[in-house]
Amino acid sequence: MKELVVISGKGGTGKTSVVASFAALAEGAVLADCDVDAADLHLVLEPKIIKRGKFSGGSRARIMSGHCTACGKCEELCRFDAIYYDGPGNGRVARTFRVDPIACEGCGVCAWFCEENAIEFAPADNGEWFISDTRHGPMIHAKLGIAEENSGKLVSLVRTEAKKVAAEKKRDLVIIDGSPGIGCPVIASITGAGLVLVVTEPTLSGLHDLGRVTQLTKHFGIQTLVCVNKWDLNAELADQIESDARRIGVEAIGRIRYDRAMTEAQVKKQALVEYTEAGAAEDVKELWSAVSDRLSRVIPLAVP
Repeated sequence: MKELVVISGKGGTGKTSVVASFAALAEGAVLADCDVDAADLHLVLEPKIIKRGKFSGGSRARIMSGHCTACGKCEELCRFDAIYYDGPGNGRVARTFRVDPIACEGCGVCAWFCEENAIEFAPADNGEWFISDTRHGPMIHAKLGIAEENSGKLVSLVRTEAKKVAAEKKRDLVIIDGSPGIGCPVIASITGAGLVLVVTEPTLSGLHDLGRVTQLTKHFGIQTLVCVNKWDLNAELADQIESDARRIGVEAIGRIRYDRAMTEAQVKKQALVEYTEAGAAEDVKELWSAVSDRLSRVIPLAVP
């Protein structure tokens, strides 16, 4: 089994559009959307959910008003200003304390020091994960709750489930739509992967963030490729991006021209290569051919 992770130094470079076309071209891969903070691969592939599960990335405090004596110790110790003295009365005191579930960071200090054992500290529901069928194969994806954190844990869960599905269905390739940037979700997306493709764009922010994300992949010793999307919008900067990539030992493997068909395909809920065979679709096909060649040289992962 091999894992190909497609990431970007910043959002909006076309990473997910490339993954959708790769899904159409791969013929039998397992797909995983690890951009759990803003997942959108499902908008193109229209998955049909066949299994779902709850995700808990931590715990959250809840004050049981019936046991609270309004001593105020919890409010005093909370460093996240998540506790308020406006809870309901209980027959002993006119008001009690309550926890704002959005502001609570789940540290557990309030529950630890509550002498009345009036604070419940239990696992929180932070989101959901799904196993689905798509027209291009199985897809594992997730939805992080509003204002929830610990997305790195959810990314790891999605990858683990994707590898399980690949093993069960005897699929030898997992294509991952990774998170943008260089934070925890990205690290969880790429750790242990066989090959990473970075999709960037010919802008100053694209150039800058490409440098950061390639430093990250080099730190983990992962073979990395670079593709410049919409390269013809600034050919000079596209040349500089490829030159900088080669200088740090990263292979510039392809270019995709700007093409309105990319957006038109999204509106039709199709991958670019499904929508048309001309223009940028030709570039994506050439890119996939080059990536497939590099994948053929990657040592497979042990089947879980």
